[in-house]
Amino acid sequence: MTHIGIIGAGITGVTTAYALNERGYEVTVFDQHRYAGMETSFANGEQLTASSAEVWNKLSTVFQGLRWMMRRDAPLRMNPMPSWHKYSWAAEFLLGIRNYRQNTIETVRLAIEARHHLFEIAERETIDFDLERRGVLLICKDKAGYNKASEVNKLLNEGGLDRRPVTSGEMRQIEPTLKGSYYGGFFTPSDSTGDVHKFTRGLADACVRHGVRFAYDTEIEKIVPKDSGYAIRWIPVSRDDGGANANEWRPIQVDGVVICAGCASRNFAAQLGDRVSVYPVKGYSITVFLSTPESQAAAPFVGIADDATKIVTSRLDRDRFRVAGTAEFSGFNRDIRHDRIQPLIDWTRQQFPNVATDRVVAWSGLRPMTPSMLPRVGPGGRFGVFYNTGHGHLGWTLATATAQRVADAIARVMPVTKHVAANPAVVSSL
Repeated sequence: MTHIGIIGAGITGVTTAYALNERGYEVTVFDQHRYAGMETSFANGEQLTASSAEVWNKLSTVFQGLRWMMRRDAPLRMNPMPSWHKYSWAAEFLLGIRNYRQNTIETVRLAIEARHHLFEIAERETIDFDLERRGVLLICKDKAGYNKASEVNKLLNEGGLDRRPVTSGEMRQIEPTLKGSYYGGFFTPSDSTGDVHKFTRGLADACVRHGVRFAYDTEIEKIVPKDSGYAIRWIPVSRDDGGANANEWRPIQVDGVVICAGCASRNFAAQLGDRVSVYPVKGYSITVFLSTPESQAAAPFVGIADDATKIVTSRLDRDRFRVAGTAEFSGFNRDIRHDRIQPLIDWTRQQFPNVATDRVVAWSGLRPMTPSMLPRVGPGGRFGVFYNTGHGHLGWTLATATAQRVADAIARVMPVTKHVAANPAVVSSL
């Protein structure tokens, strides 16, 4: 049958594999890690939040970034070191300001579509991922922040999202653990939170049960057109299969290929003659382990978003609390910097003073962002090449919808047909 190779086993790659398998395709997924969901899908903010669908292409974002450039702890920080990739991406970002309104509305609608697919999949495959369907609360500490959020709210409502204004008193009824003084906020009851890593791993297991093959610990040398399809040349890494040819490049023939490789998608696209503009925007998170009954009682179950500091939170079961935020434009640097983590710890102490922060694990990940802030979903320039990448900070929120869309795009031009695999010996070795 028609065989599709997928590059990347993060949330977008695994949901794409699931959607294609549902339609009857033979699917093989390649990833450089030993398990699914080990890059940006590992420890992000965990919010399934259509209310965060506003794209960043605004002059106010640019001016704010310029003011913050010299602050090492700034929520949004661009490393001033010159880079053609970074500055060409930034130029396209500026051009995207003219599409701010329509792109925000489109993202809202995509996020609303995605939540239906995700809940259906989780129920069908009985995936436990610490889902909390208690909504997300945006907190505003002053009138200026509230008025800004109110303008964004008009666009979110136009896109079909029910995000409603709430008073400071109503905020405390929604989430009693909140401390401090607030001007007001906005509540989205249909938003939720959940562990994307657990979902991705659970869905990958479901894919295997349904016949999808995963080639983990693999390095892709190149993808080349061959015999009306594509040859993916790969080699196992970080392991030795004991064979005489363990270190030789191995080809596998596929009819089509989907690039779901996050920040590496740009390089794979260049191999295939396409230009996919994604830039790695680093985000940080901390996982606070709630090891005492007092901490467990003091941490919120409702998702919290603080627009002023660009920080979001999610409760992951009884004893874990995720706090995430910041956006850093510094290339492929994955270093975890103390001056970027400390604001997350300080914010947690300020907002939830009874949560103990003596057991905190820090993490950083690279979000693949396009200049328009919309993911690249659909066909490439060559027949049989497709993309599902560039979701930025909304990969968890949008993935199940974009997976359906790319699977539909494949089905329109490459219907499922049965044929003998070009190299069954290699395929079976996966």
